[in-house]
Amino acid sequence: MIITKTPFRMSFFGGGTDLPEYFRKKSGVCISTTFDKYCYVTIRKLPHFFDYSTELSYSKQEFVNDVNEIKHPAIRNAMKWLEIENISLNYDADLPARSGLGTSSSFAVGMLNGFYALKGIYADQKKLADDAIYLERVLCQESGGWQDQVATSFGGFNRIEFENDSYKVYPIVISEERKRQLNHNLLLFFTGFTRISSEIHKENGTTGKEKEPFLDEIYQMADDAQKILVDTHRDLHEFGELLDRTWKMKKCTGANISNNHLDRIYMEAVSAGAVGGKLLGSGGGGFFLFYVEDDKKEAVRKKLDDLLEIPFVFENEGSKVIYYSED
Repeated sequence: MIITKTPFRMSFFGGGTDLPEYFRKKSGVCISTTFDKYCYVTIRKLPHFFDYSTELSYSKQEFVNDVNEIKHPAIRNAMKWLEIENISLNYDADLPARSGLGTSSSFAVGMLNGFYALKGIYADQKKLADDAIYLERVLCQESGGWQDQVATSFGGFNRIEFENDSYKVYPIVISEERKRQLNHNLLLFFTGFTRISSEIHKENGTTGKEKEPFLDEIYQMADDAQKILVDTHRDLHEFGELLDRTWKMKKCTGANISNNHLDRIYMEAVSAGAVGGKLLGSGGGGFFLFYVEDDKKEAVRKKLDDLLEIPFVFENEGSKVIYYSED
């Protein structure tokens, strides 16, 4: 039996510039971190006592005798690609899927990590990220960027740069106290509904020529955010203001990124004292992240008391195998 543990990510700046259609022409950059909410993938060889050869449990259950019968595209394609057979696979998570936290990529990374362990192969962070990108974007033909696969494989607070058909990961080095203060000033709320990010990307058409000026500015804001983080003379309040700017810019890149309900949530948070914030992921639902200083937190929480707040702590480990047994 093998169990993998893979973190979810929150992307602060640069989202959209990690789309291949954009960074292959120019270059892309994302500032993101992983945090202490995870998905867990359990894999074991299935005993030959059943009238099926593959057992899957995620939001649905599947019992099949032929890998080609599997309905879940990532599981089906990964098993065919890596020649995995006769297994039981179970998926569990701390937070709901399709919520803007890179959950589908976390699952892809964790599953691949488990499959390689099952085959007796060590997969480092880069191999997991590369293979998860290939699985989701090529084999499954899902629309979207590359940041989620990289962020959840590597873990930590990073600047991820994209150019041509490659990427590089640069940890953002700031003091533990400054990182703790940033973490302390961020509040995470669940909007109560989910969406499929690949469909949002298709509907928004974020790669059109008319979107490029907005993505160019989003790219620049990622550079500005890093300067704020690493300069101890800068007030983190500026980070919150920049979140507000990037959210307004992101809404210009697609009609389905926000809606009246989401706009109302955002305005209520700002009216109660949030400096700024953004909807995580491709838009349309999921989680709102707000930068709120101590003296305004209770007012924001009261204003958004119909939403579920999720406490969190930044993490640094990325995907890993937490249990391995040959039995």
